[in-house]
Amino acid sequence: MVVLRLRRFGRRHRPFYRLGAMDKRAPRDGRVIEELGWYDPIAADGRQFDLKLDRIDYWLSVGAQPTNTARDLIRKAGGDPTPGKKIESGEGAAG
Repeated sequence: MVVLRLRRFGRRHRPFYRLGAMDKRAPRDGRVIEELGWYDPIAADGRQFDLKLDRIDYWLSVGAQPTNTARDLIRKAGGDPTPGKKIESGEGAAG
């Protein structure tokens, strides 16, 4: 099962996180399938996070489960953290 999880970077008392799609069995800071953005909780407002919402929507559409913290961050960025929701294809379907 794939989960959307934050990985911790930075130093002591200065955390920095990266959001990634990971295997559920991987450790917190383990191997990532795809990097989906970053989160800096200490930065000034407006520069705290940058997420690839289109790729997050893709992973959620194929059944990836976000952790509670990742779900809150996706919601804060303006995305819909509901897993299993299908992506509406906007253009260019082959046929």
